[in-house]
Amino acid sequence: MTPTIAGSPGDLLAVVSQTGPTVTFFDAATHERLDVLEVPPQPHELCFDPDSRLLYCTNTYRSGFYRANEGRAHELTVIDVDTRTVVDILDTTPDHAPHGLALDRERARLYVSVEATDTEPGGVLIIDTRTHARLGRIPTMAPGPHWFALTPDGRHGYATNKEAPFVSVVDLDRGLCTGRIPVPGSEGLALSLDGQQLYVAAPKADFAAPPSVPPGIRVIDTATNETVRTLPARGTVMPVHVTATGTLLAGELRPDTTPGGPLGSQLPGVLSVFAPGTLDLIGEVEVGRLPLTITSSPDGRLGYVSGNLSSTVTVVDLTALRPIATLEVDRADISGAHGLAYIESPQN
Repeated sequence: MTPTIAGSPGDLLAVVSQTGPTVTFFDAATHERLDVLEVPPQPHELCFDPDSRLLYCTNTYRSGFYRANEGRAHELTVIDVDTRTVVDILDTTPDHAPHGLALDRERARLYVSVEATDTEPGGVLIIDTRTHARLGRIPTMAPGPHWFALTPDGRHGYATNKEAPFVSVVDLDRGLCTGRIPVPGSEGLALSLDGQQLYVAAPKADFAAPPSVPPGIRVIDTATNETVRTLPARGTVMPVHVTATGTLLAGELRPDTTPGGPLGSQLPGVLSVFAPGTLDLIGEVEVGRLPLTITSSPDGRLGYVSGNLSSTVTVVDLTALRPIATLEVDRADISGAHGLAYIESPQN
């Protein structure tokens, strides 16, 4: 098939609207909006399981934001991507506020990060993707783990923590939190393709004050759990993502000095693109306001960046380093586009 500057025919892009509350499906080749599916309140992140053709969506709060919400939710919505219908809603009780998702296809396990309860620290739930049975819970020893990432062999995981000064290291074979990597209040994280480096966005976003330390991306050696390098940034970095070619993508906020709402007043954000291996900055592309989640096409040619305050998804040609489309996502309140998932057609 001849490469194009769009996704392959038959592929889909799924996009959460936090206050839709919806998941919108776009044709990845034409960028046409196909369906808008209503889901329970406050959907956040998405994870696609190509083996079952199911899309998992975390439902985090009843309304509001982290540390400023009107009640934590405890649902995980399951969507059939071929019929684009909700086929199940999993109850995470007694745990609540599910955030990040990570899939281990080989072991048929879905990992879901959840916030602390009155009796337990934050943790990671383990769900069997074949039966949807809850297999266990691993504490991460922090109030609210957010993003969660797995090593390629599925034996270890890492959870970022907004309110704790460390990234939690989890031994998935033993079901234990085995380490803490010092990081000042972290946001997104991603692993290199070989699992030897962990990329962590820090410090956490504080919309009421400037960053407590210079913002950037911590590059951590997973063999020693030590930070070996920091990629500097001009503004707070929230999402990070590694493409199939090993390119590192980072979404950087651009705060406006004008007083704003609970998420601050934001200018268009920036997608920073770093070369595989060397991590040299090879370019920047303007994206929507408050970039929150990043994904990419399976061949690594295209990047997708959700802008929460603009409620858009910027589609970026990662070779030419330019935007090729802006997808509009409906919302009912201030927070719009959030989680993303690229869904390959079975024929592709």
